[in-house]
Amino acid sequence: CHLIHYLKLSHHLIVLNYLICTFDKLKSVSSEDIKITDAVFDGVEVRVFEPFAKGDESLKRSVVYIHGGGWALASARTSLYNNLCRIMAESLNAVVVSVEYRLVPEVCFPEQYHDVLRATKHFLQPDVLAEYSVDPSRIAISGDSAGGNLAAAVCQQLSKDENLAIRPKLQALIYPVLQAFDFNTPSYQQNMNMPVLPRYVMINYWIDYFNGNYDLAHALLINNHTALDVGQALSFRGRLNWTSLLPSSFKKDYKPVVQTTGMAEIIQKIPALLDVRAVPLLADNETLQLQPKTYMLTCENDVLRDDGVMYAKRLENAGVDVTLDHFHDCFHGCMIFTVWPTDFSAGVQTRNSYIKWLDENL
Repeated sequence: CHLIHYLKLSHHLIVLNYLICTFDKLKSVSSEDIKITDAVFDGVEVRVFEPFAKGDESLKRSVVYIHGGGWALASARTSLYNNLCRIMAESLNAVVVSVEYRLVPEVCFPEQYHDVLRATKHFLQPDVLAEYSVDPSRIAISGDSAGGNLAAAVCQQLSKDENLAIRPKLQALIYPVLQAFDFNTPSYQQNMNMPVLPRYVMINYWIDYFNGNYDLAHALLINNHTALDVGQALSFRGRLNWTSLLPSSFKKDYKPVVQTTGMAEIIQKIPALLDVRAVPLLADNETLQLQPKTYMLTCENDVLRDDGVMYAKRLENAGVDVTLDHFHDCFHGCMIFTVWPTDFSAGVQTRNSYIKWLDENL
């Protein structure tokens, strides 16, 4: 893929996603328990999983789900996410709407965010909920990894939309990526070379999402973009102080990496690094106070562990009811790996815990 990119034949993410989806994309195949259909919500493709009605059953619960993949890979139609959403629909007897937002490099930030926001707001309309027999008071928004980022950002926006009559009851975030301010949190240092999502890969995902230049990767890695002399970052520093937001068991013996002199031009080139629609962890307390009851799943062997833990702590400090579900022996992305040949016990363990919380709270 990188050779093809180097030869300028195509972007390596296009090639990689083509390979993933060619071998793995499924048609909408319904079963005797779940009806699966593809639809378009305000110009955005979605896949809807509907349990068949049983007698005079009342309105159903619902989950709007946003898949992960670094804003660049995977699909609501791949078998891994198709399987997850089908099992959610069956286990919860809920309507699951899986959003097929557009990907990097076709579009970059903020288009993914706008896609998810449009599709979600369309679904939250009373007439659309009625069409799918959904209870307006029992809707969750959820996502994993980059999908967790989009879910958190969209949930923040929905909470502030005065024209919206119906809002999510819950948000459930699975090892979400929530900040690009500090690439040297304890989990980034501890897991910098951890398979599936090493630190440099996550930084490159951010650069691709923002349509930036890979030449900035090293400066980002050492936090030059948020140095003490970068004025644009100063007001956000207190919102992402991991020395006060993380428990000692996570901080261990790691030290903050704070540059005295940095590169303010990075923020000028990529202003989205400080845009809360891209980095929800930087939201102000007034916004956090409006967030619904929250489930946060984190894994020890994951550079993004501390993103989730810090957001959970900030939400808790703002008065939000938060459940932090931390798995000491699990890794980033594990929850979708429940189908042969990648059927890992970590995937089943995290998925069951996540669905159990939704079942008890939605």
